[in-house]
Amino acid sequence: MRAVIQRVSSASVTIDGVVAGAIEGGLLVLLGIEDRDGEADIKWLSGKIVNLRIFVDDAGVMNRSVLEAGGGILLVSQFTLHASTKKGARPSYIRASKPDVAIPLYEQMIAQLTADLGKPVATGRFGADMQVALVNDGPVTIWIDTHNRE
Repeated sequence: MRAVIQRVSSASVTIDGVVAGAIEGGLLVLLGIEDRDGEADIKWLSGKIVNLRIFVDDAGVMNRSVLEAGGGILLVSQFTLHASTKKGARPSYIRASKPDVAIPLYEQMIAQLTADLGKPVATGRFGADMQVALVNDGPVTIWIDTHNRE
């Protein structure tokens, strides 16, 4: 499982001209799922996302989590995070899970993030053509791969 996590002042996802999910302040999380991902990846990644200390405290130091800051999370599925550019100029997405595998894992991630955050998570819609808008705060952008836990 791969995630790009961005600290944002605001973020939204629009599908067919309608805003499907939006937050004011918090984290925009782009999530890529592959077949080898499972419940352990979901629990570990959700805990990491909710507890990342990337929000500033009263001293101006990044020392608070989204949970402590009272921010929201907007979760958007993005299979292109598993793009392979090893050969040629056209990326291969062979490692990205097909919907029959990815959708249940995506829904489990929504449920886990909601439980860990203690409030509903805003989302896009799996497989939809989405327009994502954000104001990156900082900018602060972090990439995490559950199979490369550095």
